[in-house]
Amino acid sequence: MQMRNTFENARAAAIWITAALGLSAGMVEAQKPPLLPEKDVAALANELSGETAKRNLEVIATFHRQRGSRGFHSAAELVAERARAYGLIDVQILEFPADGKIFYGTQRSRPAWDAEVGELDEIVPGDIDDCLKGLSKAHAIGECGSFKPVRIGSYAAEPVVLAEDSESADLTADLVDVGEGTKESDYKWKDVKGRIVLVSASPGAAQELAVAKFGAAGLVSYAQNQKNAWWGEDENVIRWGHLEAFSEHKTFAFMVSLKTARGMRERLAHGEKITLHAVVKAGQHAGNYEVVTAVIPGADPKLKDEEIAFSCHLDHQRPGANDNASGCMTILEVARTLQKLIAEGKLARPARTIRFIWPPEIEGTLALLNGKPEFAKRIKAVVHMDMVGGGPVTKAVFHVTRGPMSLPSFVHDVAWAFADWLNDQSYRFAAGLRSEYPMVAPEGGKEPLRAEYSAYTMGSDHDVYQDSSFGIPAIYMNDWPDRYIHTNFDTAANIDTTKLKRAAFIGAASGYWLALEKTHQDLLRLALFETPGRSRRTELQVIKRLSFPSDEQNEITWNWSIYERAVQNSTQSWFGEKLDLEIGAHVAGKAAGDGLLKFQRKTDPKGPLAVFGYDYFADHAKAAGVATPKLLSYEGLWGGGEEYAYEVLNFADGKRNTQEIRDAVSAEYGPVPLEMVVEYLKALEKIGLVLEVK
Repeated sequence: MQMRNTFENARAAAIWITAALGLSAGMVEAQKPPLLPEKDVAALANELSGETAKRNLEVIATFHRQRGSRGFHSAAELVAERARAYGLIDVQILEFPADGKIFYGTQRSRPAWDAEVGELDEIVPGDIDDCLKGLSKAHAIGECGSFKPVRIGSYAAEPVVLAEDSESADLTADLVDVGEGTKESDYKWKDVKGRIVLVSASPGAAQELAVAKFGAAGLVSYAQNQKNAWWGEDENVIRWGHLEAFSEHKTFAFMVSLKTARGMRERLAHGEKITLHAVVKAGQHAGNYEVVTAVIPGADPKLKDEEIAFSCHLDHQRPGANDNASGCMTILEVARTLQKLIAEGKLARPARTIRFIWPPEIEGTLALLNGKPEFAKRIKAVVHMDMVGGGPVTKAVFHVTRGPMSLPSFVHDVAWAFADWLNDQSYRFAAGLRSEYPMVAPEGGKEPLRAEYSAYTMGSDHDVYQDSSFGIPAIYMNDWPDRYIHTNFDTAANIDTTKLKRAAFIGAASGYWLALEKTHQDLLRLALFETPGRSRRTELQVIKRLSFPSDEQNEITWNWSIYERAVQNSTQSWFGEKLDLEIGAHVAGKAAGDGLLKFQRKTDPKGPLAVFGYDYFADHAKAAGVATPKLLSYEGLWGGGEEYAYEVLNFADGKRNTQEIRDAVSAEYGPVPLEMVVEYLKALEKIGLVLEVK
């Protein structure tokens, strides 16, 4: 209790000091860097190099880094070599078998996939006269023929053209346009058996109908990028495509640009015949998830077994510069910088150990935390970077994303304190005002950072850490939108070294501060610099409150107040004290009927249910004969079915009843019917993930 009283006294003192001086927290923090001594901030600002990060990025972006592939292994070896050269210790490439059968928590391991050849040609009438010159007529009949190939796509030149999980083939067949390719009506009156189908959907989404039901031999897809303002604008972009990793109906698929597809569709619509020749040498095989790790050891005998982790995801198609060579090479730059400054005595060695992790996205993190549970026990917090270098041409907006409401933590406010301060410093520099720390790289841009403090969004490894089965708060730094994500245009040329340096600073400063042993003065400074995060959340909550029916507004406000109280008290767990909040007491009288039911998540399996290339819920629900719950397709005001489902399971702690869970997720993502929450929890019970608490 002493630490709680100390923290509350520090917070009260900070608020009093701010009020007495007539200053806002924003004005105070604009004058001096937050949390860390200015000498530490200066050391980081001077040493961190966006150029060094980009030079490493340019090399990594030459590898086609699919899970378990030779390209991924080459990238992992390069990261490990650099980490050793920078002086980090315990550098390892951990291996976790991946064969399609082994599970790591909720992740069914996907077999490794490699490709050697992927060539797609159109066979068009050729000029036989040129071939005939100099040949006898008899010889020419055997050598010339009357057709020639015109290359459409080549894996060797541009690996993105071959969809991941394609299987070997050598086939000549006509092309048939089936539109989207995901509905049976798309195939009506069209004979696609033995032919190649042209689809606008992702190859995996059309695979079962096209191949299994209607007998197509392969696919050509012109699927477009994730929806944003620039969707479909550049018709030369080729998107990274995927087939279903666990489909029984193996096939191949090629990806083409919108421009190429439009030409094909127009010709087919006019009755022209298009004949394609596909040659593929590729396929799945038993392999390993490889996870690179390295550490900077802590100094405190009592705290060095606790770890602050830096995470990214190393896998992606070539080039995959922003997604996610940028995040991986930025944490490598953080590792280089911290190790160098600590070795030189410019930074004190932190009490806790700092660990760096380079896995395949989501599935590698699940393999690590489930296959090596000691990692999950040691990690206190994570700084996760997934796309942090997009320059102006990418249209990227940089986010410092807080965690889900199911896991309140001061950790996210630490990151925002540094980001908010750097926003001010970089803007002042861009506006021609005095700025001590603009963090501008020599080869980079001079634009202000304009980082956004964003509500929790899903889609990367931070989902795994912050899942209730692990409960590790994660700072998530990411770019969105990015007009070239998952395409052949995600190149190193679009990466801004100033952006890399600034992301590295926010991450390095946050992770280093969290790794230090805390003093009373640290708590005082934290109480002061938490204010921008609380203020930003409060502003948003006031606006959101108006979206709820009047009879729910007080209940929703109460849920937000409980969350804020939990954020403030979350430091207790870092000092060995139990966080004690009377969750749900306020609404005990409101619940009735099914709203009184309580469910508790089982300890195994660990991990979120919607993972990568495998849906744990869908697979097990099908086996148990459970219908798809309506919640999974529900669209709320600020979130969709996946987000609601993620948080409903996270909130299922055996203490909250279903009414309280419904109110909590409504406060986070918008109103949702109680019956949908109940239906989903009962479905989870049927597949053995939760137990009803009597």
